[in-house]
Amino acid sequence: MAHKTTTHWKGGMLFESDNPSGNHVLMDTTEEGIPYQKGVSPKAMMLSSLAGCSGIDIVDILKKMKITDYNLQIDVEGELTEEHPKYYHKVHVDYYFSGPQIDQKKCNRAVQLSIDKYCGVMEMFRKFATVNTKIHFQK
Repeated sequence: MAHKTTTHWKGGMLFESDNPSGNHVLMDTTEEGIPYQKGVSPKAMMLSSLAGCSGIDIVDILKKMKITDYNLQIDVEGELTEEHPKYYHKVHVDYYFSGPQIDQKKCNRAVQLSIDKYCGVMEMFRKFATVNTKIHFQK
């Protein structure tokens, strides 16, 4: 199955990318004289894609396990190489679950299934980076 996006330059360093679903996202980077970015940097978007892919897996798996009362936050931190082209060579993913009745065993299982079996973005990252993960439970 092929995926296709179309990306348009919007001036400065701003690009808008869309896909057949009609959704779009802005990508940007810092530019001299402009104090803010209108979009997410392409490299940061990669980290967000990793969190989104794994998060979607986890929510779907927990739904099938009849687990719906929880909060989930995923923090992804990437370390870039020093030399150009700079890419993430180390990535750390922290999964934070919270809620009054967290089933830690099922949450752990859902995360492991995402990491080991379902998350294609995680697998792509493994092609060029060391990926470490950790699960946290909070009340």
